[in-house]
Amino acid sequence: MINEIKQDAEKRMKKAIEMLETALARIRTGRAHPSLLDTVMIDYYGSPTQLKQVANIGVEEGRTLTVSPWERHLIPVIEKAIMSAGLGLNPSTSGELIRLPLPPLTEETRRNLTKVVRQEAEQGRVALRGVRRDANNDLKELLKEKAVSEDEERKGQDDMQKMTDKYVQMVEALAEKKEKELMEV
Repeated sequence: MINEIKQDAEKRMKKAIEMLETALARIRTGRAHPSLLDTVMIDYYGSPTQLKQVANIGVEEGRTLTVSPWERHLIPVIEKAIMSAGLGLNPSTSGELIRLPLPPLTEETRRNLTKVVRQEAEQGRVALRGVRRDANNDLKELLKEKAVSEDEERKGQDDMQKMTDKYVQMVEALAEKKEKELMEV
C-alpha cells in the first residue's frame, strides 16, 4: 500500500519536472534552438498539428532558425502560425525555406525572462508540494482505516518529504541553469 503511494507520487513528481523542462525550453536565450518552435501548431488538413511534424527545423549561423516545409502550400500557413505564436519572431521566406532570425536580447529583456524562469520554477515547486500533500493524505487515510500503523505512516511521510526535497533540488538546478544561459551575452 505505502509503496504504491510512493511510486505514484514519484511518477507524478517526474511528470512535474518534465513539464518544467518543457516550459523552460520555450523561454528563448538568444541562441537559435529548434525547441523554440515546439509549441507552434498549424492547421494541417483541418487538424492542429505540431510544426515539427510537417517541416524540417534547423539552425543556421547560430542565431537563425530555418523551417523547410515538406509541402510547398504550407509556407503561408506556417508563417502565420509562427507570427501568432507570440515568440517575437518575424519569418522571412525565400523560395521553399522560411528563415527566422532571432534578435539579440537586451539587458531588460534578459531580466524579465529570468523573472519568468523564477515563476516557472515556483510553479514546479508548488506542483511537487501538491503531490506530497496528496500522498500524505493517502497515508493518513490508510492510518484511519487501520491498514497501517502510526510508525509506518510516519515513515511514509518522512520518505515523501525526502523525495520532495530531492525533486525540489532538481527544480532549483534547472532554474539556475536557465538563468545562467539567459544572462550570458
